[in-house]
Amino acid sequence: MSRRRKGRDVNGILVIDKPLDVTSNGILQQVKRLFGAAKAGHTGALDPLATGVLPLCFGEATKFSQMMLDSDKSYIATAKLGVRTETGDSEGAVVEEKPVPAELDSASLEPVLEWFRGDIQQVPSMYSALKHKGRPLYEYAREGIEVERPARPVTIYELTLLDVRDDEMDIAVSCTKGTYIRSLVEDIGEALGCGAHVTALRRTMASGFTLADAYPVDKLEAMRERDESLDGLLVAPDAALSMFPEQELSGQSLVSIINGQPVRIPGQPLDGFVRLYGNERFIGLAEAFPEGEATRLVPRRLVKSS
Repeated sequence: MSRRRKGRDVNGILVIDKPLDVTSNGILQQVKRLFGAAKAGHTGALDPLATGVLPLCFGEATKFSQMMLDSDKSYIATAKLGVRTETGDSEGAVVEEKPVPAELDSASLEPVLEWFRGDIQQVPSMYSALKHKGRPLYEYAREGIEVERPARPVTIYELTLLDVRDDEMDIAVSCTKGTYIRSLVEDIGEALGCGAHVTALRRTMASGFTLADAYPVDKLEAMRERDESLDGLLVAPDAALSMFPEQELSGQSLVSIINGQPVRIPGQPLDGFVRLYGNERFIGLAEAFPEGEATRLVPRRLVKSS
């Protein structure tokens, strides 16, 4: 006998403005309870120190969480110069202090920041959630074990100095997935010769969602106290997939795709992932393969009709 799921079917995406000093999973469980949802997940954890954009997926939207996890991100970070910590942020013990270069200003910082723009190689932090032999690196770090981490390619699309104050600076960063802002700040501090660590981090964009799309958890709690439905705050799963082209299907092609069968579309020069629509609703994602003057669409992630 199959186990009955607890909670109700809730489908869609909700963007939360994650508060300080709580885990992403803690927020996920809190919001999941507020919705009474049977299934939910987040799309990439933020450290307790970090705040900002945290998209949560419910029900059918969880099928696209990996695509959202793989998306570009943007942050605003505050760096404390002259101090290195174990973790690369203010939660770790201080391991080294050095004097900050005198008369540090935008003119002297700009050439250093330029080194980190574009395609770079980055060594992940030992206090990251990246896994080694099935365990996150931070577990090894807490046990005093150093694991060799190969440098990984990441791209820094934007690295802008927002402000500099004696031994602090604020930077705006737009980057590819897998970029560790703590590591970036540590590397900038190393290049300056004084070390640095993150004291504040706010994610301003993820999966195409910005802070303007995000809700504070206390607003959700207030709505529940007034017995207001939260479902109207959800956006459809395809709202996070606008980076992919769309394809409308009808007739037998639509029926075949819904049944999980590939279809061939003549005269459609498509390649890679494609959003599928039919009968005025989102069907899911397919992968497109060019075949001469046509394209073969192979269904990858389909959503159930409501």
